[in-house]
Amino acid sequence: MIEKRGITGAYISIREIIEKARSTAYRAVNFIMVAAYWNIGRIIIEEEQEGKKRADYGSYLLKELSARLTKEYGPGFDERNLRYIRQFFVSYPIRNALRSELSWTHYRTLLHVENKQARDFYTIECINSRWNTRELERQINTLLYERLALSKDKKKVMQLSTKGQGIQKPEDIIKDPYVLEFLNLKENKGFHEKDIEKALIEKSKELLLELGKGFSFVERQSRITVDGEHYYVDLVFYNYILKCFVLIDLKVGRLTHHDIGQMDFYVRYFEKEKKQKGDNPTIGLILCSDKNAAMAKYTLLENSKHIFASKYRLCLPDEETLKKELAYERQRLEEKQETVSPKLTKEVQ
Repeated sequence: MIEKRGITGAYISIREIIEKARSTAYRAVNFIMVAAYWNIGRIIIEEEQEGKKRADYGSYLLKELSARLTKEYGPGFDERNLRYIRQFFVSYPIRNALRSELSWTHYRTLLHVENKQARDFYTIECINSRWNTRELERQINTLLYERLALSKDKKKVMQLSTKGQGIQKPEDIIKDPYVLEFLNLKENKGFHEKDIEKALIEKSKELLLELGKGFSFVERQSRITVDGEHYYVDLVFYNYILKCFVLIDLKVGRLTHHDIGQMDFYVRYFEKEKKQKGDNPTIGLILCSDKNAAMAKYTLLENSKHIFASKYRLCLPDEETLKKELAYERQRLEEKQETVSPKLTKEVQ
């Protein structure tokens, strides 16, 4: 028995070494190809600049290179891919800024992001959060950068593109809207909160990706008993970055004062009965399918600094529609700030 346990231990150790070596070798080879594509892009740009007197030289160059390279190296060098390679060099002109953690497929996906600040944000977050290419594509398609940037001032928005998503206070983890398209539920009145809750648990990996950094699942339908009466919190998480519980209540329909009062009760209960020494204040998040125009995006409710309301979407709208919604809410927030500024100015004078 001792010998068998020793052999098993040796096998596990050897297996870990092999897996690590394979992973390291894969990343190394992958990065060599990324660097090669960057150099190819550089040569294409330099050659185009040399022949810039001819208006059609760029198209001619790509067509000619594609024909020759495809003949010798196969289908990886068609004109479309050469355009990506050229754009890659233009978007990432500093060779030393390339990251070995990202594959060529990662970079190709990032090239679809035209806004440089947003592209820098996704680059940093992809590395920090270890997104695969499918996860990266989803975060771009759901406009994660724009949703996080919505309630931040210009300085904080700049920090997104240089440092990624920083989490220091409760509102840093809140998004609006939350996009739950991965549940494959149609937006209609025929389902109930429990249907959404069940689907979220079944798609826990996708849910944690949408919630963001630091979340771990604790409990579903967490029971609270007071004076013999039972109440249930839909979903309970713990965020290890903020070091606090995060309670989520799901609502089909419009947010009401009753919903706010109920969440306030849940938060107060967790503060007294569940919070451990060293934990920070509990956060409550109400996700509802309908809010009036003034609350179209997340709002810090005045009765508590740790209760939030956000809208959720069960399907992903087209990019232009979502951008218009975000632009509208940005304007609304700026107008709200302007109404406060004159009063402050008067007081200072």
